[in-house]
Amino acid sequence: MKSTKQKTLHEIGGRTLLGHALHAAAGIEPEHLVVVVGHQRDQVAPAASAVAEQLDREILQAVQDEQNGTGHAVQCGIEPLGGFTGTVIVTNGDVPLLRPETIKKLQNTHESEGNAVTVLSMEVEDPTGYGRIMRLSDGQVSQIVEHKDATEKQRAVKEVNSGVFAFDGAILAEALGQLDSNNSQGELYITDVLSIARTAGHRVGALIAADPQELEGVNDRVQLAHVGKILNRRLVEDAMRGGATIIDPETTWIGVDVKVGNDVTIYPGTQLWGKTSIGQGAEIGPDSTLTDVTVEEGASVIRTHATDCTIGARATIGPFTYIRPGTVLAAETKLGAFVEAKNAQIGTGSKVPHLTYIGDATVGEHSNIGASSVFVNYDGINKHHTTIGSHVRTGSDTMFIAPVTVGDGAYSGAGTVIKDDVPPGALAVSGGKQRNIEGWVAKRRPGSEAALAADKAQNNSSDQK
Repeated sequence: MKSTKQKTLHEIGGRTLLGHALHAAAGIEPEHLVVVVGHQRDQVAPAASAVAEQLDREILQAVQDEQNGTGHAVQCGIEPLGGFTGTVIVTNGDVPLLRPETIKKLQNTHESEGNAVTVLSMEVEDPTGYGRIMRLSDGQVSQIVEHKDATEKQRAVKEVNSGVFAFDGAILAEALGQLDSNNSQGELYITDVLSIARTAGHRVGALIAADPQELEGVNDRVQLAHVGKILNRRLVEDAMRGGATIIDPETTWIGVDVKVGNDVTIYPGTQLWGKTSIGQGAEIGPDSTLTDVTVEEGASVIRTHATDCTIGARATIGPFTYIRPGTVLAAETKLGAFVEAKNAQIGTGSKVPHLTYIGDATVGEHSNIGASSVFVNYDGINKHHTTIGSHVRTGSDTMFIAPVTVGDGAYSGAGTVIKDDVPPGALAVSGGKQRNIEGWVAKRRPGSEAALAADKAQNNSSDQK
């Protein structure tokens, strides 16, 4: 990956590769779930603990101090199980597309056929780099031959090992003690357990995966992007089958924890991440990015970037709107073009139409904030709160110098700087009477374009008189 971040901690669909693997494994509700950590475990171990907390279940951690192959990793992994003899399923942290249903099918096949080992295999057009599945005439698996150790004839086989296995726990423990590193890599291969089990007279089988894409691994950034696109297509299609209209699936990105209601319309260039939830009949996009946002039914969100906020039912947002954490918009509110909101609670039917910053504020119901207004919430050291009542009308270019309160039904004139509380029903104005200084341009800017234009206008006015 050429990264300071451990490989399995890179993300697709808003979840790490490790998180995808652990969610899939937890999806079959195993008695025990173990993650083997080794290289850069200072990063991986806390990430695994965080997934355990998300899943609300125990995930044991086994440490592989020296990375001596897949067989060695499994040796480390079964140690915390203390002689467990049931079915042991081994999967990988860099295979994020594997579904719980496929793992469960592997388990069922393994147990129903009475196998000692069952490998989840796949058929691919280009098997380069994969271990080849060698079968006997009766269909059983004789061995898996790694690509580097395979003959030309064996390399022609297109059924390959996915690296996902089901084992009889007791047979696995016994076979692991017989592994050796007599191979081109000088490592302990978990695949050698198959031939050891066969030699001992046990049955070894394989289940061919219905969808080879589920088993695609990630070893570099190109593969990361590739599997990310496959996952996104899966999630987008799930949303459409759930009743959402997605105008352009190729430019729409949806995270694994996002919920999309029916009759939602999503326009091109939209990204939905985190715990975002889109209510029935809402319209999102184009060109909108929502992270951990709750959008209630019937809302419209156009060209908006929003994080950790709530957008109420039938609210209208955008275009070019920025909503920061802590903002809660009630039903039928409006944040218009070039509005930024932070930690603002805006009541039902209230509007902040355009060109305004509203931060650390509470606005009542059915109020209107004039264009180009600023809630001046920061004094250089501390943030302060502004409270606007219900049915308030403030003029364009009003400055609210927090902390300040504007009472219900109050008005402000255009260009007002509100430093003190405004009583209910009052009109706040801060500017004095306008004063025009005649002849200022001719005196201070003689010969300028403005002076010539003014002189021409004055002459035309005199001629008309």
